[in-house]
Amino acid sequence: MTIPSLRRSACLSLAIAALALHVPAHAESQFDEDFDDTSKAWQEIAVQLPRLPATIALMPFDVSATATQTFGIARDTLTVGADGVIRYVMVSRSASGAENISYEGLRCASLEKKLYAFGHKDGSWSRSRRDRWEPISGNAANRPHAALAGDYFCDGNTVAGNAASILRRLDARQSLVRHLAQ
Repeated sequence: MTIPSLRRSACLSLAIAALALHVPAHAESQFDEDFDDTSKAWQEIAVQLPRLPATIALMPFDVSATATQTFGIARDTLTVGADGVIRYVMVSRSASGAENISYEGLRCASLEKKLYAFGHKDGSWSRSRRDRWEPISGNAANRPHAALAGDYFCDGNTVAGNAASILRRLDARQSLVRHLAQ
């Protein structure tokens, strides 16, 4: 081997060693950064209002023994977004037959709810003027949301699975309620 080829070989070895030392440090830094979720702010995904069918297949759910309204979730509208938000159409009916249709979101991670829009009989939507995240409490106005979060949608501060598993929970709970009522 000649002196110039030895120098080239030595320079190449030094360059490879330097690169090897540099890559792990960069990769480790990137690795730590990718898993540091505490510094990343939660971001809601863009919301698309569902099509409102003429007849809505409802899955009723219990709110409380003293509730004066009945509540149900439109089965075909329940989704779990990549942002961790469970979105659904809820229908509430009074004893006199008055009906409210709303498109809502519920976050288990923060126990908050959001009202996106109100549905009309003609299938159209009107945007809610209060379309911001609000805490869920057990008071009368929030009782349906507290029941959904506590009994069906959430396991603590975690979403209780995908949409299909949440629908199975609603079905199972309602089957149990019907059985106990007999």
